Amino acid sequence: MITLYGIPNCDTVKKARAWLDAHQIAYAFHDFKKSGVPAERLARWADALGWEKLLNRQGTTWRKLEAGQQARAQDSASAQALMCEQASLIKRPVVEWPGRISVGFKAEEWELFSSSISGSGQNG
Repeated sequence: MITLYGIPNCDTVKKARAWLDAHQIAYAFHDFKKSGVPAERLARWADALGWEKLLNRQGTTWRKLEAGQQARAQDSASAQALMCEQASLIKRPVVEWPGRISVGFKAEEWELFSSSISGSGQNG
């Protein structure tokens, strides 16, 4: 089963969910705002992808942080602590595919990931 992690009102998450629905790929949605950031998952993503790729320094939340708060993101542990405190700092969506993890939405990339998945229907 695929799990998509994100925030429901995020435009990129909306596109990703629409893409999964259009391709009839079943998935579970984990809402960071309602369910929080699972720290053990965040650590796994950081190990797999690198914390720099997960930390969204382009978004509004990052820009609104004071310089001292931004400076806290020095390494994986400190960046993860900051992302746990403010889920909107995590680049979205994070998707756990069978055997891999992705961050962000690129349809071409997702075509490759989904080619190894069999199953239809949808959850959300």
